[in-house]
Amino acid sequence: MSKRVFITGLGAISAIGSNVAESLSSLLQGETGIGTLKNIETKLAHMPVGEVKFTTEELKVKAGVSPEIPHSRTDLLGLIAAQEALKHAGIDDVSAFKTGIISGTSVGGMSTTEQNWKAYLDLSKSGAFLSEIESHEGGYSTEKIADSLGIKAYLNTISTACSSSSNAILLGARLIKSGFLDRVVAGGTDALSKFTMNGFNTLMILDEELCKPFDQNRKGLNLGEGAGFVVLESEKASAGKERLAELVGYANTNDAYHQTASSPTGEGAYLAISETLKLANVKPSDVSYINAHGTGTAVNDLSEGTAIERVFGENVPPISSTKSFTGHTLGACGGIEAVFSVLAIKHGLIYPNLHYKNQMEELTFKPNLKLVENAEVNLVLSNSFGFGGNTTSLLFSKV
Repeated sequence: MSKRVFITGLGAISAIGSNVAESLSSLLQGETGIGTLKNIETKLAHMPVGEVKFTTEELKVKAGVSPEIPHSRTDLLGLIAAQEALKHAGIDDVSAFKTGIISGTSVGGMSTTEQNWKAYLDLSKSGAFLSEIESHEGGYSTEKIADSLGIKAYLNTISTACSSSSNAILLGARLIKSGFLDRVVAGGTDALSKFTMNGFNTLMILDEELCKPFDQNRKGLNLGEGAGFVVLESEKASAGKERLAELVGYANTNDAYHQTASSPTGEGAYLAISETLKLANVKPSDVSYINAHGTGTAVNDLSEGTAIERVFGENVPPISSTKSFTGHTLGACGGIEAVFSVLAIKHGLIYPNLHYKNQMEELTFKPNLKLVENAEVNLVLSNSFGFGGNTTSLLFSKV
């Protein structure tokens, strides 16, 4: 059994970059990836989104898969990020240690299903489209990633809405600490689809302008797509290699308040943050930076902000939402933001909260507005809060 869990590899693809290096460059330059939708035909094409700047066919080339084999966009984004994470960790043989993969997703292969379901229902054509429909369920992408990486010891898929990939990382850490696994590729992947565009539009929480988390005049979120994975390793498996950070705290809680809305008091978020700090045995004042869930919706930012003030009081550490860069990538956001959190530790960075102008009346703090470099970043708290009140916090530490 391993008392400690280290991060040794990072992989990410989103609207701000097709790999970790490109993502870091965009974060340093303050360049948002949110813009015009190009790869989906929809009546909501005027809504700004954080779209990955490649067609699905181009993603197949980047992922190194055969163009003849059916793959949803969700599969491909996950493949690209997971492959990068494993390569970054310097792992050539996944069988050297007991290795698992845990991937989070919210909509699975919906982007492919919605293109083929009418033909599938046509009995004269359904057989031709069966393989496309098979990619619909969330676990399909996990299986494809595992096959690509050669991982056979353990596979799991988590779908808890927007906390999915944070919960994948949390579970991976617990399996390593219990001695069940030595190494876990953990994170998540989600692609844009008409289904999600229409769904969030029905909820009336899409912003027709660039999202502005924690702003008094915030109007909603910008959807995004992408994937983010980290390689978690035990003390034994990570011996002799670069340990980028340590996962020292985590917690998953539920406020059981509403199917989609967070509680006004931020009860679930408050419990997740508090339990995370308790597990890590650190004080609120020890936290260097908070990578907030920060969706830009009226309800989330007030609920999360209230929870943060309940925990940190008048001494809220620097805080920002990187969703102003990537858009809200749903089940992938926790994985992508875990990568950003580790980069913040490694490079001494505190990211800016883009587009913010006006102080929220209900809160005393305001987010960090300019990139801070050469900062002493020892502990980063990353929040991911999903529908149904499923709230998760992760705490990363400098090694």
